[in-house]
Amino acid sequence: MTSLQNEQRRLVPLGRAEALQLLSQSALGRVVFTIDALPAIRPVNHLIDGGDVVIRTHLGSAITSMLGSSQTGVVVAYEADDIDPDSHLGWSVVVTGLARPVEDGADVARYEQRLRPWITQHMDQVIRIVPDMVAGYRLVPNGDGG
Repeated sequence: MTSLQNEQRRLVPLGRAEALQLLSQSALGRVVFTIDALPAIRPVNHLIDGGDVVIRTHLGSAITSMLGSSQTGVVVAYEADDIDPDSHLGWSVVVTGLARPVEDGADVARYEQRLRPWITQHMDQVIRIVPDMVAGYRLVPNGDGG
């Protein structure tokens, strides 16, 4: 066991810009939404575009079905992190905001080119999450100034 593994760690809050920058460097996250008033979580790949989180899904998915009944969007959370399992150091970012389907054909085509699904299922829906709240933290050694 290294001395780093024995050290105490602390969370250092991140500003919005840094949190979104870290999120843009990560390819995989988790979208959190509700089904019948209960939390549901799905792993998805994403990209950041103009500060918004963009994901792809398919018609008939739980999140797509939920969005279909809303004219104003649906509140969701999106989380991604990069924490080293050995050193226990890294970062975590959670975005909370409104999710809406992307309906502009040019935007859909652009996102389909930039955001390739990781599974073989056809992903014919694009969803944009507009962040209202962005919370990010770095997990650093206690003696690190941040």
